[in-house]
Amino acid sequence: MERRTIGAAALEVGAMGLGCMPMSWAYTASQQEGDGSLRAVHSALDQGTSLLDTADMYGPFTNELLLGRVLKKRRHDVFISTKVGLLVGDQHIVANGRPGYIKRACDASLRRLQTGVIDLYQLHCADPEVPVEETWGAMAELVAAGKVRALGFSAIGARAGRRTGARMHDETLLQLRRVQQVFPVSCVQAELSVWSPDALDALLPWCAARGIGFMAAMPLGNGFLTGTLTPGQGFEPDDVRARHPRFTADMMAANQPVVAGLRRVAGRLGATPAQVALAWVLAQGSHVVPVPGAKKERWVVENAGAVRLRLAAADLAEIAALPPARGSWD
Repeated sequence: MERRTIGAAALEVGAMGLGCMPMSWAYTASQQEGDGSLRAVHSALDQGTSLLDTADMYGPFTNELLLGRVLKKRRHDVFISTKVGLLVGDQHIVANGRPGYIKRACDASLRRLQTGVIDLYQLHCADPEVPVEETWGAMAELVAAGKVRALGFSAIGARAGRRTGARMHDETLLQLRRVQQVFPVSCVQAELSVWSPDALDALLPWCAARGIGFMAAMPLGNGFLTGTLTPGQGFEPDDVRARHPRFTADMMAANQPVVAGLRRVAGRLGATPAQVALAWVLAQGSHVVPVPGAKKERWVVENAGAVRLRLAAADLAEIAALPPARGSWD
């Protein structure tokens, strides 16, 4: 598989990553199978995927425990990325960026992952009660201690504070400028897909100009861009899409032209809509690594195949001309 570089630390990973959250968090709990997820992870590694993206809050904790079983056997094949800074409460998710907590959480993640070092440690969400420089300084101390190789900044957790879209990216850029004064940012994670391209406006160019890697979260639009979901199909109550405005029956129907456009391109190239959607993300820059979430072996194999797909200028223009997606988190 093609290799790409994560930030100034020059950390190489396979061009296609794997988002491990669906294996134990946020998506269709009745279909979560530990053994099946393990097979999916091993298959991804066999395909050349190396970046596994997780977080201590997924489960909570169970996602890291699952990956620990993989790292114990195949540590040399894995670039492990995990996140810190969000806690799962009884009713909601809260941020905790206190330096003491960050250091304790890192030690706990290392134990669960059964490894001596975390390749990329990401701040999941800045704590509004703690200056972000203090949180980032504690994370930098973990690098100095040899527990972490590089630091990343995630804009995904900002949704826990109901910040979305361009406003979320503006705030992320302000925080990035502040933490860059403390210790280098190697990677930024934010949503980027055909139906959520906001990061292209400022966040992605900011990273490119500074040699910072970009981890594209939700590149398949929470599964919608695969073309396998039908309007009105319904989702289990604990599935994040049950509360997502774009996954109401009306909005799923309204956004079918986006999937139809991907199908047209896929038909010409002998690919799937998911592979075209991922190839589009890969085409946004050599510093971009998609991390599609998956929990089944057949999906990780299909996703890895997108790395070999090359979109021509005409394909990219056709995708750019698709109608913007309707419905948002706002």
